[in-house]
Amino acid sequence: MIVKRLIPGQDLKGSLEDIQDRNNLKSGIIICMVGSLDKAVLRMADGNKNVLVGPLEIVSATGTLAVNGVHIHLAVADDSGHVTGGHLMEGSLVNTTVELCILDPDKIFKREFDPDTGYNELMILDE
Repeated sequence: MIVKRLIPGQDLKGSLEDIQDRNNLKSGIIICMVGSLDKAVLRMADGNKNVLVGPLEIVSATGTLAVNGVHIHLAVADDSGHVTGGHLMEGSLVNTTVELCILDPDKIFKREFDPDTGYNELMILDE
């Protein structure tokens, strides 16, 4: 398992990709993510981007890291406790900290285009 702490100003998605590269991860599973963001950029189910300005508390995160793509769903709460969730995009910046725990499974995750969905979808390969 990889455990990291991100610091203020770091881009959350870019940092996950950097952690993957630095640790030569062929796959990863987010098992814990807590912290706060100054800004969250989320893609919504209809494909539109939603930019939220914080401070925002990360209340839930789940997803996978594949050799050719990161797929994370994130839910954040504003100062009123209103929660918004979506697909993590670049530009989501750490406020005070983000603590991460990433499990390194014994499989290789890869993303391949699926014509039925129109997205790069997860493929699971044996090592």
